[in-house]
Amino acid sequence: MNFFEILARILGESGFATMSWQQGVMLAVSFVLLYLAIVKQFEPLLLLPIAYGMFLSNLPSSGTFYYFYNGEVEHWYDAGILGVMYMGVKSSFFPCMMFLAVGAMTDFGPLIANPISLVLGAAAQLGIYCAFIFANATGLFTPQQAASIGVIGGADGPTAIYCANNLAPELVAPIAVAAYSYMALIPLIQPPIMMALTTDKERRVKMTQLRKVSKTEKIIFPVMVACLVSLLLPSVAPLLGMLMLGNLFRECGVVERLSDVAQNALCNICTIFLGLSVGATARGELFLKPQTLAIVVMGLCAFSLSTVGGLLLGKILYVVTGGKINPLIGSAGVSAVPMAARVSQTVGAKVDRTNFLLMHAMGPNVAGVIGSAVAAGFFLTFFAH
Repeated sequence: MNFFEILARILGESGFATMSWQQGVMLAVSFVLLYLAIVKQFEPLLLLPIAYGMFLSNLPSSGTFYYFYNGEVEHWYDAGILGVMYMGVKSSFFPCMMFLAVGAMTDFGPLIANPISLVLGAAAQLGIYCAFIFANATGLFTPQQAASIGVIGGADGPTAIYCANNLAPELVAPIAVAAYSYMALIPLIQPPIMMALTTDKERRVKMTQLRKVSKTEKIIFPVMVACLVSLLLPSVAPLLGMLMLGNLFRECGVVERLSDVAQNALCNICTIFLGLSVGATARGELFLKPQTLAIVVMGLCAFSLSTVGGLLLGKILYVVTGGKINPLIGSAGVSAVPMAARVSQTVGAKVDRTNFLLMHAMGPNVAGVIGSAVAAGFFLTFFAH
């Protein structure tokens, strides 16, 4: 066998020869997402592992990702490195652990100090119900699938995965990719909507300083919420229970080491594993289908409508309170913590650099986490098999 025959054989068996157009498209998409993560810095901690997981799984014949649950391989250990990671997504282990980490990083003080934030957080779930109604009305999806698609509107990746795992396991892959992609692209998606729906005068509103919340209130709050919501909607107890356990670690003051691990090591590990495995599910031959693309589009519409719902209620409260509430904090009612709150701060600061909305926006932001979990629990109660 001469040199040219060896070269021809190598090229014939290489990924260049076996690459499909779907894989080529998804590789291009992954490069765009990598650019947004690295150059534009759109939530790089989340978007970069998603984009790289997408890149790896679409490399032809790479063997990095196979579906064990769908019968592509017989044994779990043959699913590839990303396929093994994906089992943590499919079992809802990573989403629950991520909620534990988020709870440890979350300060519910702004929500406790300003209970009206609960209303804003609820209004920002508008997109969930609108997307559910629309997806169900098309006749293309079952009520279980429509409910899972709707939860994308909450911009809460763990909740979207948890709901899809229980209602529409066949749609976990596109729903997870859509939910996490929109979470990462919040700085790109939300500002145009916020600018279009608010006036310059409304964006300039400076809100009064929040009252100081006692330690006792902060300890009672997570226990009370976990108890009441789990009794009302038992199906969401694993997710919300982990969120409130993480927050109890933070606020009780007697388990600093556990709180530190949850906020840092656990959060970083889950972000890597969850991001890579979610991105890996965006395989070209499975992802570039009409149904999947419809889910992505409806997810974007749901998320946009959730932003609109929070802003519109914020405008109503602006009028009712005589201009004391800045409508921009309503957009933070989607569940992406603290990304959505930071966007509210950024948009408000563009009009007036002395306007500090971050802590006020954190109230609706953390209320949105609870709101999206409640919405998922509602769907699980009515549509679980």
